[in-house]
Amino acid sequence: MPAGVLALIVALAMLLLLPFLLADAMVSALLELGIAPRVATLLVIGIFVGSLFNVPVWRRAGAAVLEYRPSDFFGLGRLAPRLAQPGARQVIALNVGGCLIPSLIVVYELARLLDAGGGAPRHAAVAIGLNIAACYLMARPVAGLGILLPALVPGCLAALVAMVLAGEHAPPVAFCAGVLGPLIGADLLHLRDLGRRGGGLMSIGGAGTFDGIVISGFLATMLST
Repeated sequence: MPAGVLALIVALAMLLLLPFLLADAMVSALLELGIAPRVATLLVIGIFVGSLFNVPVWRRAGAAVLEYRPSDFFGLGRLAPRLAQPGARQVIALNVGGCLIPSLIVVYELARLLDAGGGAPRHAAVAIGLNIAACYLMARPVAGLGILLPALVPGCLAALVAMVLAGEHAPPVAFCAGVLGPLIGADLLHLRDLGRRGGGLMSIGGAGTFDGIVISGFLATMLST
């Protein structure tokens, strides 16, 4: 068999196995968070399937685009711009798999940390606050693309802070910080920065399973165990 054909077969096999390997890693991370195996499996399936669905939560009209006449006589053309593009409607939505399900897991984990008492709630608040601030500073709103954020940095930072502060509670603290950092710091706090340019659907968590919110939360959990 030619080497090129063999390499292609291996690459295709790895591509087919990747979703199963990813799902297994996500289930293992949820088990570290104290979630029962059956529930963890259902949550992972929900994340994969839910990435196909968005829940609209807010609609607004985009700004109209004005265009000035090319023959601008001493700036007088700016007094009478013409409408080049009418305002288009924007829809803000929450992705089920990339935002809502991870957020529900965060609520569950925060409740467990509050029940544990001691320094766990305080450590979680510090880790979440630091990651929100870091994600806010790193995020870059780009018109037409959305909000860009380095994929691995928030998860690594959340894991590092959780391991330093939280001890035995590091996995749930890391997960909460890993999810809320990109969700609040990158997405919610930068929605206004995107302005009203253009229209269409703006989905929070809408890159699906590989969205920064999901990657950050599960990566933080796996690194902190």
